[in-house]
Amino acid sequence: MEATSEHPPDQAAAATGNDPTGEAAAVINAPPVNPDAAVINAAPVHPDAAAPDKDPTDNAAASTGGDLAAPPVGRAARLRALPKRRGFWVICLLLFLAAVAFGYHWAFGKPKVSYATAAVVRGDIESTVVAAGIVQPLLYVDVGAQTSGVLKSLKVKRGDQVLKDQLLALIDPVLADTALASANATVENMVSLRSVKQAQLVLAKLQQGRNDELFAHGDGSVSANDRDITRANYDVALAEVAALSAQIKQAAAAVDTAQANLGYTKITAPMAGEVVSITLLEGQTLNANQQAPNILRIADISTVTVWAQVSEADIVRVKPGQEVYFTVLGDTRRWSGKVRQILPTPELINNVVFYDVLFDIPNPGRELKIQMTAQVFIVLAQAKGALLIPASVIGNAAEGSQIKVRVLKADGKVQRRAIRIGIKSEIFAQVTDGLKEKELVVVREISAKDKKKSSLAAQKGP
Repeated sequence: MEATSEHPPDQAAAATGNDPTGEAAAVINAPPVNPDAAVINAAPVHPDAAAPDKDPTDNAAASTGGDLAAPPVGRAARLRALPKRRGFWVICLLLFLAAVAFGYHWAFGKPKVSYATAAVVRGDIESTVVAAGIVQPLLYVDVGAQTSGVLKSLKVKRGDQVLKDQLLALIDPVLADTALASANATVENMVSLRSVKQAQLVLAKLQQGRNDELFAHGDGSVSANDRDITRANYDVALAEVAALSAQIKQAAAAVDTAQANLGYTKITAPMAGEVVSITLLEGQTLNANQQAPNILRIADISTVTVWAQVSEADIVRVKPGQEVYFTVLGDTRRWSGKVRQILPTPELINNVVFYDVLFDIPNPGRELKIQMTAQVFIVLAQAKGALLIPASVIGNAAEGSQIKVRVLKADGKVQRRAIRIGIKSEIFAQVTDGLKEKELVVVREISAKDKKKSSLAAQKGP
């Protein structure tokens, strides 16, 4: 305090920066204070709050004054900048830790991937064309009526087994009997007329012979005119007899027609088989003058024909003689046969072109019924005891192509290997080269997340 009292008043004012408020004067005239007591009783003050109203220039001026001068220049600024520097380094540290965590996750934190695999097995495979078909009888006939009349009686019903020439129906024969009687009467009349003409022919022949003889004597008893007349009469009688003979033949033909029409009133079976449908019933009138009406249908279903409809995209691969099999609804049994015929005329169904492929199947037990729906499989190629892998492994690869698949080795590593595809079906594909039996091919990858989802789904249950 003695050092401060030695400064003149003007220097004290200069040291305070000529503060008009008199703060410097207050400092100079302050009573002496024990330094130890000041340290003991001083409350801790934040460095930024130590001199809130002081300017750094005041500290510089006070530092030239003696022992009670302010701290060195820049210390307060460093103290104020220290929190900002700490925040900066904290942010840098956080960014560094985030970068380290990201790098670790990128290098070591990827989800572990496992593989769904399928073993290479041996089995039978076939490539087929699938089509829908209808079961039809191989032989059938529609039985109709060739004569008109009322259907008097029907001797059979649906499902009956009939033999050839068995009586099936009877048409009222009244009209046929009348026509036959009329035809017979016409024939008898013609025969009588011919007898008359034949007698006239004999007379004309005698007259011609006598007149020819008398005219040859030349005595004038018969003139040339009389001779010519007798000759003409003979020729006319001869022609009339010939005409009646022809008319008798015509009348006899009419008799045969009437007799046949009478026979048509009895309708018999043209073949042995089963009555599968009946169109007309007893009491209905049949008119056979314009079109023969169908009464019933007889079919032989001991052998049936399957009519399979194959699309135009597949018909180019179907050939006669190829093996074929089919199943029907409600029965797991397979019926097998061979393609017999491909009809050349297509059928348009919903703007899609189909061709009918026909094949015959023995049906001695009558298990197959008419109009059954058949699921048909036409075998294009087949192999026995071939190496097989799931078709999903090769995707859309065509038969005979070479592709690469992933093979899971015993050490857990995956190897890409080239294989050649043989026959391909909807489920399996034949491998002709590149794989061995019991090797594992990768079907798809399974991540840890997928496994977790699968386990959760299994826990939930249905």
